[in-house]
Amino acid sequence: MEEPSSRRVEEAYRELIENASAGGYHLNPDRPFTMELVRSLLVNQERYGYMACPCRLADGQRERDLDIICPCDYRDPDLAEFGSCYCALYVSADIAEGRGQAGPIPERRPPEGQKRAGRENTDHPASSGLAYPVWRCRVCGYLCARHTPPETCPICHAEGDRFDRFM
Repeated sequence: MEEPSSRRVEEAYRELIENASAGGYHLNPDRPFTMELVRSLLVNQERYGYMACPCRLADGQRERDLDIICPCDYRDPDLAEFGSCYCALYVSADIAEGRGQAGPIPERRPPEGQKRAGRENTDHPASSGLAYPVWRCRVCGYLCARHTPPETCPICHAEGDRFDRFM
């Protein structure tokens, strides 16, 4: 497998900054550290066809790895509780502005063999009385009512398979 070029890593870095900023998020200000994470995301993109978190073991099957495709399902709870995500690519405003540092984050991903979030959420009644099912983006929480989830989240740009049926 060929390593991504420094030009491609820089392009991906700029895209991540743009998307993070548009969504109110911040990337880690330690540029060498962050560039290595971006390079690793691109390696996983080439290896698996999706940007699996470089700090977790990917299964190589997209359906099983949906929760760890960057930005992962655990980013927001990690940011809220610890100020950074598990791999420290995304950080709080305090860390981004030099008023803190990213520290260790406990793993939130369920151990192998436990059920991971799927497209159907059975916590809600099957019949909601709505004309269309409601879909929720697992990355940012965006909700939409339509027959199928959108191809791409209009808020965070996560792909359509990152949506769960909400109602």
